[in-house]
Amino acid sequence: MEAGRRGRTLNREHDVHGPAGHPTPGRAGPDPGAARDRARGTLLGLAIGDAMGAPAENMTAAAIAQRWGTVTGFLRDEPAGTDDTEYAAFSALLLIEHGTALTSEQVADAWVRHLAGRSGGFPGAGFSELGTIENLRAGLRPPASGQHLHSWSDGLAMRAAVHGVYAAGDVATAARLAAVDGAVSHDGEGVYAGQAVAAAVAAALDGARPGAVLTAARGCVPGDSWTAAALATAGTAAGPDALLDALVVRSYPWTDLAPEAVGLAFGAFLAADGELRRAVPAAVAMGRDADTTAAIAGALCGASRGMAGIPADWAAAIGPVTGRCLGEVVAGLTMTDLADRLVEARLARAAAPQPPSTAGPEARTAPR
Repeated sequence: MEAGRRGRTLNREHDVHGPAGHPTPGRAGPDPGAARDRARGTLLGLAIGDAMGAPAENMTAAAIAQRWGTVTGFLRDEPAGTDDTEYAAFSALLLIEHGTALTSEQVADAWVRHLAGRSGGFPGAGFSELGTIENLRAGLRPPASGQHLHSWSDGLAMRAAVHGVYAAGDVATAARLAAVDGAVSHDGEGVYAGQAVAAAVAAALDGARPGAVLTAARGCVPGDSWTAAALATAGTAAGPDALLDALVVRSYPWTDLAPEAVGLAFGAFLAADGELRRAVPAAVAMGRDADTTAAIAGALCGASRGMAGIPADWAAAIGPVTGRCLGEVVAGLTMTDLADRLVEARLARAAAPQPPSTAGPEARTAPR
């Protein structure tokens, strides 16, 4: 990738690593090479799942089986990602720029600057993102910008793996960053589901086994939430049919319910014991919001097993981000390069001197 792409940030007045002195998101880990490998696996796994699931989005498991038979790989000769990959790339740029100092106001500013004024619409964007754009255009700020008719969607969960990559090994910080990002576009269950994904990725990157990854996800959401119940189901369902029967809200006309998507994704991840080659096709085969469920499952598997767990031909099929939905702000970026930059930013902050904090506890929690 050319140098111009490699050094891109959302605000070109800031260095890619941002100012020194931000709180570290957690220990850097003993082996930066291994950290980069698993980070790359996470974001490439997300992009693979997104591209594999895209043709099956909004379809039922029965319809997918009738059309393609058993899912074993990509369903198109030229697989391409959707808004899931693009929003993950956009959120990654924000983390690279601001790190743990990221605020919901900064996220909202970036949405206004780079997305709200975009001409030509947002092909493939979800309801939650479109509702957020309209709220921001109307002058609403977070958390009000995320309080719309689709605030419970999986639009945060689909991009939240990047928060886990940045805060690898620090589950609490990963969940907090996801909530900071999510307050702009989501509320309630939509935020909880995103926090669960971010926390799970952070735990997997630190070497947690699949069962412990699920525990990390459940530990960061309210115990009485719909998301918590869906995660519990993911850990106990006996096969995909039982998982679908337990989680799918068949009376609702859309498939992007965040707790449902996260439950299906974790179910596929757990049933495959973190093996991407099995988990991602299984997530696709269940249908519903197949690109998002497969993207989440792919991110969890990539975080668990790194690049060694990704089939070489699947990895080779993933090209640069197209920018079809979000435009030039993400077009041309690659997920592996973004993963490297997230790790570099985290390591740089971990190595920087940390001045005594003068902020009260309220400054370190997600905005209400």
